[in-house]
Amino acid sequence: MAGKPYKASKKGAGRHVQLPEWLQASEAWGSLPVGPRALYVELKRRFNGSNNGSVILSYRDAAKSVNAHRNTVGRWFAELEARGFIIMAQAPHLGPSGIGQSSHWTLTEYPTNDMKPATKDFVRWSEK
Repeated sequence: MAGKPYKASKKGAGRHVQLPEWLQASEAWGSLPVGPRALYVELKRRFNGSNNGSVILSYRDAAKSVNAHRNTVGRWFAELEARGFIIMAQAPHLGPSGIGQSSHWTLTEYPTNDMKPATKDFVRWSEK
């Protein structure tokens, strides 16, 4: 039985961003413009499977990642919040030493770290 030898140093395909079919089939996703979709993919890129509720992405970092102006990205964050894809878990603020702290986001398609179930608010969203 000569098969392929086991590769101990096999690394796999690496990290990837998954957009499930049921999410893409929702009315909220179907009517979402391209900019907020790119921003949502960037937020999911920063989600590692155990940091929901503390996904950190500032407007400036988001603007740099999706190659847009930070004021434009602010509208995209608001659009994603209005449709129920994300929730701001912690607002931006100045830390105790005067250094700015960026926003923490929750992706509603996943349960949070404090064991609250996924709300999936975007499934109930409808265009009026």
